[in-house]
Amino acid sequence: MSEAAGDWLARIRGLELPERVRILNVCGGHERSISMAGLRGVLPASITLIPGPGCPVCVCPEADILAAIFLARDSRNILVAFGDMLRVPANVRKGEIRSLAEARRAGADVRAVADPREAVRIALANPEQKIVFFAAGFETTAAPVAAMLAEGIPANLSLLLSLRRTWPAVAMLLEDEAPGFEGLIAPGHVATVMGADEWRFVAERHGMPAAVAGFTAADLLAGLYAVLAQICARRAGVENCYPAFVRPEGNGRAKDCMAGQFENYDADWRGIGAIAGSGFRLRAHLAAHDARALFPEVMASVADRSEKMPPGCDCAGVVMGRISPVECRLYGKACTPRTPVGPCMVSDEGACRIWWDAGQRQAA
Repeated sequence: MSEAAGDWLARIRGLELPERVRILNVCGGHERSISMAGLRGVLPASITLIPGPGCPVCVCPEADILAAIFLARDSRNILVAFGDMLRVPANVRKGEIRSLAEARRAGADVRAVADPREAVRIALANPEQKIVFFAAGFETTAAPVAAMLAEGIPANLSLLLSLRRTWPAVAMLLEDEAPGFEGLIAPGHVATVMGADEWRFVAERHGMPAAVAGFTAADLLAGLYAVLAQICARRAGVENCYPAFVRPEGNGRAKDCMAGQFENYDADWRGIGAIAGSGFRLRAHLAAHDARALFPEVMASVADRSEKMPPGCDCAGVVMGRISPVECRLYGKACTPRTPVGPCMVSDEGACRIWWDAGQRQAA
């Protein structure tokens, strides 16, 4: 542990903490840093850190995953997706293709990309084929996708968007009579785009302390200290503990670009249902590139599959912080990284995969 992290840990240990205090860390990247650094093992026993809904792969609707598989299996199409989407399983009958990776092994042209501009290059290199870019992610993904659209894209490139906004899921949790936590650590990378002020509703509307934090152990402990100090002082605000990158108002150019290409709508989250205002969809002037409009038969065939999880899978409870990964009925049994049943065991930002990688191999 770094000297700075040790200093923050000492300050946390010096607080007069409640007998029990639960802090939700929204971001999957935060959860990976917390788990890999072993922070839970060095914090006072009264503190519980709860993984939150910060895994876009985990909440991508099954309908969109199935639509991407069906589109990929059409030989006229090339399906492009970020690499972490390829192994996400759909809930299908035994013997049926359940992921984009399986579709690729069966002969579909599925290509993993790390940058939206790679989809443009693939479209330009294959003008006789239809290129479908299956884009899933949160605001940090939405911003570069919007920039790609603003620059202009080839006529043969369409987008199947599964982009989500982070804060509406937290707002839904806070509107519960018993949200299950007393403080919040907000994701620094999302706040870099959207601004720290986007999280003011946590304190102003719900009276809950919050902090925006970065991704090192020291960054996270600084954010945790800020939240805990507020709890001890019985006050609520939003503290920006990542000021080198996060401004109160965020990145104005990125936000304007996103607003020009996308509009918000009530979007489905897998296993959870629709969350008000949580989705990004293409604006009307981009209708010619909207895969949902260009392939209506495919979208109609999966319309009733938006929210489903595989039988026995508790990923939705894990994503919403209701249970820990090891409390899932399948964790470490039927569901492992080699044989993932639910999306939380697939993605590097999924809490189940993170806990497994950190050495937690036993179910509760």
